[in-house]
Amino acid sequence: MRRALWLFVGCLALSGCGGSNPYLEQSLKPAELQGKDKAWFEKNWGAPSGKAPRFFGGETWTYYRIAGGKSGPPLFNFTPNQCEITLKFDKEEKLSDYSYSGC
Repeated sequence: MRRALWLFVGCLALSGCGGSNPYLEQSLKPAELQGKDKAWFEKNWGAPSGKAPRFFGGETWTYYRIAGGKSGPPLFNFTPNQCEITLKFDKEEKLSDYSYSGC
């Protein structure tokens, strides 16, 4: 019985660390397929935290957001998780790729 419980807890922990965020995927995947541009993201997401040119044209935008967190027992201090979202735009200013971490 104990082994089954530890196996379940281990699988649950691994699935939680999978790196996939279904809510963010539901927002970014359609935006990439529909060819959303930089103006659309700036209107709906606000100004990015950082911008950088890409080698073959286009631009990379980076957004930093607070994505939940946890509170610890001593005085219940809250430690936020910082989410980094990277959007890559092509020469025509359309979203061509994206990535995220910590979300």
